[in-house]
Amino acid sequence: MSDILLDIKNLKQYFPVAGKKAVVKAVDDVSFFIKKGETLGLVGESGCGKTTTGRSILRLIEPTEGHIEYDGKVIFDSEKKIKADMMPYRRKMQIVFQDPYASLDPRMTVGDIIGEALDIHSLCATKKERYDRIIELLAKVGLNSEHANRYPHEFSGGQRQRVGIARALAVNPEFIVCDEPVSALDVSIQAQVVNMFEDLQKELGLTYLFIAHDLSVVNHISDRIGVMYLGHMVELAEGEELIFHPVHPYTKSLISAVPVADPKTARSSKRIILQGDVPSPVDPPSGCAFRTRCPYADEKCAAQMPKFEEVSKGHFCACHHMN
Repeated sequence: MSDILLDIKNLKQYFPVAGKKAVVKAVDDVSFFIKKGETLGLVGESGCGKTTTGRSILRLIEPTEGHIEYDGKVIFDSEKKIKADMMPYRRKMQIVFQDPYASLDPRMTVGDIIGEALDIHSLCATKKERYDRIIELLAKVGLNSEHANRYPHEFSGGQRQRVGIARALAVNPEFIVCDEPVSALDVSIQAQVVNMFEDLQKELGLTYLFIAHDLSVVNHISDRIGVMYLGHMVELAEGEELIFHPVHPYTKSLISAVPVADPKTARSSKRIILQGDVPSPVDPPSGCAFRTRCPYADEKCAAQMPKFEEVSKGHFCACHHMN
């Protein structure tokens, strides 16, 4: 048996632009795998395609091209025209959405929000069994039975996100896409939610794709970290390897922006500030997508897209000027 749970190859997600022949290349030829029981962190600036990658894997948005394999079974392949029925996989693959305010139906009680998944998959034989399961799930995420009859507007942001996590856990999934689950929360609450994700992973043997733009949060929870820029995966490595030995210029600039608690270290560390803005995904630059902001860019970068290849064991990068 393979220890790889999810295998993504050459994933592309293009969206048509209204009134134009152009397309937005939200995800452009991304490949990676996730092992059973591990957390893969995905970081990058807003609009780089992290969330679209997560949603395309779950086929909440049908991918334009690519190959997606879950636990050895192909669930999507554009070349072979395979589109597996996702209903059985919805129990195995879940998502925790970014915005706890928008992702919960304001007209449903918390009990019904969590219970809806149980009803769809017919997981409870009786009303009592359903109620007991809802209370058990609320307890798992640090809420109590009184919360089951309340509506989302009666909760704080952190509590709403806990409800979203309980809803995802209702069907006993194996894999969860955590789509920036702490970005809308206060810093003190962020730590609680991240620690809860870690506890749930140990208890239930979960596998995560943890999407965030905060590198320090991702480094805390992830086994491996992937860095995305303008729809491309530019670097992927073990967490510590990526933080201490980055080879892509974009990764280096992201790491230099992470605040350091020690004043001496902070003063001695150099901040790498990138010039210019992120190009439009409708009209990306030729060759390397990062070249318009890269201090090392030359003619080769403009002419040729760098290959995403292994530079040392388990460390992948797409750059003509690795250093």
